[in-house]
Amino acid sequence: MVVLDLSSVATPDELQVLLRDSLGFPGWYGRNWNAFWDGITALVEMPQRLQIIGWKGFAERLPADASIMKRCLDEMSVRYPSLAPSVEYR
Repeated sequence: MVVLDLSSVATPDELQVLLRDSLGFPGWYGRNWNAFWDGITALVEMPQRLQIIGWKGFAERLPADASIMKRCLDEMSVRYPSLAPSVEYR
């Protein structure tokens, strides 16, 4: 399981750095949502479980990024169910 703590994430760039470091994306990761999609579907093996802490506050601070992130993870579970993690938003 990978735990993403979004409690203190205040900017989109901070989020992308956290995603890169927590999910093991390569150093050349583009730090944008297209790169995130490519990363979770083709670059790294996703964990079986992904626990996201501080979701509510994060979604209030960065609603557009929260929406896109959730949409990507939801879409992965539809398109690539065998590769997608079970996601818990806390």
